[in-house]
Amino acid sequence: MPGEQLLPFESSERYNDNIKLIFEKARITYLVTELDAPARTEKKVPINEIVSSHMARRTFIGNIYKLVKGPNLVSALTGHVEGSRAFTRYRTIDIDMKKDLVKILEGKQ
Repeated sequence: MPGEQLLPFESSERYNDNIKLIFEKARITYLVTELDAPARTEKKVPINEIVSSHMARRTFIGNIYKLVKGPNLVSALTGHVEGSRAFTRYRTIDIDMKKDLVKILEGKQ
């Protein structure tokens, strides 16, 4: 790219459309469960139809949190204020994190 840009500039209106297109071209189309809020039901949809920059941000935060496990550090890194309610929605404690904690308590890590 000319200048110091790694990627071309994309307007915010087209950004998510292009993310969906990239997933489609890369054949990343597995089914995920989406909540249909008005009907309060779940439906299966291809991920390439609902992927977005916000989904990428949530995934990025979740993956970092699994490695660092320090909510204040991760929230600061991702631009959230300490104690942010939005940040707490991004981090989930999964089975692997629980297993790692047990290993630490047992002195195996």
